[in-house]
Amino acid sequence: MSTVRQRTNGVANGHSNGTNGSAKTVEQVTTIARVYKPTEHGRKMDKKLDEHFGWEFGGPWGVSAMMLGFPVLMYYLWICLWHYHGAFARPSTLSIHGKGGLLEFAQTMWNFVKTDAYPTWFAFRTYGGLIAVQLLLAWIMPGVDQEGLPVPSLEYKSLMYHCNALSSFYTTIVLAITLHVTGLFRLPWLIESFGPLMTWSIIISFICTALMYISAVVFHYGGKPMRMSGNTVYDIFMGASLNPRLFTSRFAALGRKNWDGVDLKMFAEVRVPWVLLFLIAVSGGVKQYEDLGYLTPNMGLMILATGLYINACAKGEHMIPQTWDMFHEKFGFMLIFWNMAGSPFTYCYPVIYMARSDPSTYRYPLWVNIGMYTTLCVAYYIFDISMAQKSAFKMQQQGVYVPRKSFPQLPGAVVDNPTFIETKHGNKLLTSGCWAYARKPNYAADWTQSLMWGLSAGLNTPITLFYPAFFLTVLTHRCGRDFERCAMKYGDE
Repeated sequence: MSTVRQRTNGVANGHSNGTNGSAKTVEQVTTIARVYKPTEHGRKMDKKLDEHFGWEFGGPWGVSAMMLGFPVLMYYLWICLWHYHGAFARPSTLSIHGKGGLLEFAQTMWNFVKTDAYPTWFAFRTYGGLIAVQLLLAWIMPGVDQEGLPVPSLEYKSLMYHCNALSSFYTTIVLAITLHVTGLFRLPWLIESFGPLMTWSIIISFICTALMYISAVVFHYGGKPMRMSGNTVYDIFMGASLNPRLFTSRFAALGRKNWDGVDLKMFAEVRVPWVLLFLIAVSGGVKQYEDLGYLTPNMGLMILATGLYINACAKGEHMIPQTWDMFHEKFGFMLIFWNMAGSPFTYCYPVIYMARSDPSTYRYPLWVNIGMYTTLCVAYYIFDISMAQKSAFKMQQQGVYVPRKSFPQLPGAVVDNPTFIETKHGNKLLTSGCWAYARKPNYAADWTQSLMWGLSAGLNTPITLFYPAFFLTVLTHRCGRDFERCAMKYGDE
C-alpha cells in the first residue's frame, strides 16, 4: 500500500473539518476499503446529526414565507413574461384605491391568473398523465439495481434502488414523438397551456406534501419520523420521513430478485422536473419552428442544455443514491414543491420568452453563439465527471461499484487509484480528480450551465436569468449547510 503525505487547510472534497484553516498532517491512502464500517465515534456523530439541532431557512417564519411566496412569485414572473414581454408589471401609483392603484393592480394580476392559468381539465390530464406515465415506467422498465449508502437511522442498512431512468427517458421521447406526429398530443400544446399546467403542478405538490406528512406522522410511511422540530409548519416544509416508497409488495416486484420498490424521493428528483423541463424546451422549439419556419440557435441551446441535463441525471441515476438528498434529506415541501412545480416551471423562462418574442430581440453574433455552446459543453463535462468521480468513489468503498455503459461515458469519470483522507468517523474523503482542485467542482460547473441557460434569451429582461440567480442562492446556502454539518461530523479533525 503506497501512501503520500498531505497538508490540509480544513477542507477535503468540499467538507469543512472545523479547523479554520489550521494546517494538519494526515495520510492519503490509495487502496479502498470494500466495506463501510463507521467507528464508535462516527456512530455517535451520525446519531447527533439525526436529531433536530437548529432552525434552517429562517425557521418557522422563513419556511412559511417560502411556502406562500414561491407560488405567488411564480405567477407574477409568468405574467410578466406572458403579458408584458418580460417587463416587471407594477402599479402606476402606491395609493390603495383609484385608477392604477394597488387594488386595481392586484385585480389585474388575478384576472390574468383566472383567464390564462385556470386549472383546466386538459392541463390536469396532461400533468397528471405525465406523472402517471413516469411512475409506470419507473415500476416496469428495465434498469440496474444499485445499493445506496448505509442509513444510520436504519442501523446502517443499505436500501436498494432500481435505476431505470435512462430507458424510461428514451421511452418518453418515443411516446412524445408518436403523440405529436399522430396529432393525439402536439408538443406545442405544452407551452400554449403553460399557465394551467403550472397551476396544477402547484396544487398537486401541496396535496402530495400534505399526504406525505400525514402518512409519515400517523402511519410511519417511509420510516419513523425523524429530526422533528415540534413546529408543524417547519416539519411540513422539511418533511417527516426519509424513505417513502411505492410498489414494495412481492407482486409489484414482477419476479425481480432485488426489487425494493420505487423510491419517491429519487422519482421526484429525476423523473418529474427534468423530463418536463426538457419537454417544455422541445415544445418551445417546435412552436418556434412552426411559427417562423426555423429554429434559432438560442432555442437550440436550451433544447441541448435541458437534454444534456436530463440525460446526465438518467444515465447517472445509479449514482444518485450516494447523494445527500437521498441519504439525509427528508421528503417534505422543500423537495416535493420544487421538484414538481418550481424547477420545471421557472427554469424554462428563457424558452417562454423566446417562444413569444421576435428573434431579433435576443439574437447573438455567431461568435457569441459558438462561445456559449462551447462553454455549456465544457461545463457539462466537468459537472458530469466530478459527480461521477465522487459517487463512484463512495460505491467503491462499499464494494458495490459496477461499471455502466450508458451513453455517454466520458473520460475521467472514474479515478484510478484515488487518494483520500480517512477520518475518525470511519469514512473517506476523495482528494483526487476534480476534487483535488476545488471544494465544489460540481457546483461551479452546474451553475455555469445554468448561466448559459439564462443568457440564451438575451439580456432584455432579468426574468430569464432567474435560474442562475436563484441557483446561486441555493448553492451558497447548501454550501453553508454542508460545512456546518461537516464541522459537527468531523469535529476538530
